[in-house]
Amino acid sequence: MEHPTLRNDTPAWLFQVWAAFAAAALLLTWGVLNLPLDTWSRAYLLMGILFLVSSSFTLAKTLRDQQEIRRLVNRVNEIKTEKMIVDSEMKR
Repeated sequence: MEHPTLRNDTPAWLFQVWAAFAAAALLLTWGVLNLPLDTWSRAYLLMGILFLVSSSFTLAKTLRDQQEIRRLVNRVNEIKTEKMIVDSEMKR
C-alpha cells in the first residue's frame, strides 16, 4: 500500500512568497498614503486594503481545508475499495 508523501516547500519559494506579499502590501499602502486625498478617504482605502488581505487569507485557508478533506475522503474510499477487493479474493 502506497503512502502519499507530504509536499515541502523550499526556503527560496517561501522567501519569494513572503517578499512578494510584503512588497505588494507596502507599495499599496505607500501609494494610498501619497494620494491627494483627505485623511478620512485615505483611512477608508486602508481599511479596505486590510479587509481584502484578511479575507484573502480566510479564503485561502478555507480552500486548503476543503482540499484536505476531499483528499481524506478519497483516501478512505480507496481503503474501503482495497478491503473489498481483498475480501472478495480471500473468499475464492
